[in-house]
Amino acid sequence: MNPRILVFDSGMGGLTVASAIRTALPEAELVYAADSAAFPYGAWEEGPLVERIAAVVGRLIEEIAPDAVVIACNTASTLALAELRSRHTLPFIGTVPAIKPAAAQTKSRIIGVLATRGTVTREYTQALIHTYAYHCRVILHGAPHLAEMAEARLAGAPPDLAAIAGEIAPVFREIDGERTDVVVLGCTHYPLLMAELEAASPWKVSFIDPAPAIARRVGAVIAGLGAFNSPSRPAPLAGLVCFTDRREPGAAYSAMGFQRVQVVAMPVGQ
Repeated sequence: MNPRILVFDSGMGGLTVASAIRTALPEAELVYAADSAAFPYGAWEEGPLVERIAAVVGRLIEEIAPDAVVIACNTASTLALAELRSRHTLPFIGTVPAIKPAAAQTKSRIIGVLATRGTVTREYTQALIHTYAYHCRVILHGAPHLAEMAEARLAGAPPDLAAIAGEIAPVFREIDGERTDVVVLGCTHYPLLMAELEAASPWKVSFIDPAPAIARRVGAVIAGLGAFNSPSRPAPLAGLVCFTDRREPGAAYSAMGFQRVQVVAMPVGQ
């Protein structure tokens, strides 16, 4: 029997993670869920956002009956993973800024972290820096519009390289004769703009996409589960995408095979 994996994000960003999981676990039944009614998460206050995520994910678990849930969103992971794990017994795989591999890879010891404003201020992010990158200079930047730019890019809007350059400029630093040489993409939306990020960079750096590492972790978790497909599970749901408001999946979802739409109506404020 094949595992059912729910991939959750605020929008399209988690498609980068879903793609990596599909490559690593082609037999898995993937269901994608976007909290489209509440996108973007970056500007939310912490308390209401935790409750929002817990409510939406709880409802999805009831309807989808997954074997594991991937929180393919840095903001949601750094803020709400503990709450989700306290409410449910199934495994959750989170997404956190790839500061540990960046610290191992950098030669200049100057690391940039591009993320949402919420993620860069989280204590979890600071703990990662203190634990793994204490010997580096870590430049944190909460990019205010980059996630929305990625969504627009996938919806067919032409990318504005000048605007993207402005969003990423703060992580490119020259300090004591050394330059930023590694940039962590601390939001799963950002790899959707990889070509544009590289073109808009003032010099060449290594951008770290977290998706492959997340997929490896999902594979390890699934391998440890043993049994799948509870008797109460609904019919096969491969190719299903869930939104929290009414919308069409669009070409980006369809290209990934997510063409069956289910609305899990949860307006903001609910």
